[in-house]
Amino acid sequence: MSEDIKNPLVNLIGVWKGEMGIDKAPKPEEDENNPYYEVLTIKPVDIEIENAEEQELLSVRYNQVIREKSNNKVSHSETGYWIWDKNENTIMNSFSIPRGVSVLAGGEVKLISNELKFSVSVVKNDTKWGIVQSPFMMEKAKTLSFSREFILSNNKLVYTQEMVLDIYGKILDLQQKVGQFS
Repeated sequence: MSEDIKNPLVNLIGVWKGEMGIDKAPKPEEDENNPYYEVLTIKPVDIEIENAEEQELLSVRYNQVIREKSNNKVSHSETGYWIWDKNENTIMNSFSIPRGVSVLAGGEVKLISNELKFSVSVVKNDTKWGIVQSPFMMEKAKTLSFSREFILSNNKLVYTQEMVLDIYGKILDLQQKVGQFS
């Protein structure tokens, strides 16, 4: 059973650095697997967020930059928000990547035995959450679904994510046990 959660987002604030991960980059001929390191910077949003005088939200802003270890080239940059609706115990992750893709995924937060877990997901044509893509991405590398889980325990942050793409004429399921930050 989940324990009472006051504001789970404050635990995410800070600069998180991870040294392990493999970027699975789809290519027309043969996919690439590039070892990377990453920096995830999470900052508070210092405004009260209220919608329609009913919904009160708490939020943090983040920027994630992933660089290939072999050449220090940025392979992924993501800017977004984690947003929590305490009354509904709904967590939202909204983000954009500079390839013409924006995502709003939703789910829940659980606190069990000092382990804080944020889980969000969205699928194509979802009635609650959404994936917005440029015409180019819709044609060449369409995101069909996305899920992400952050687990925070003992000052370590571990996350996994899964993205299903329709790319190069094939459906590609990119399941990644990605970062471990401290």
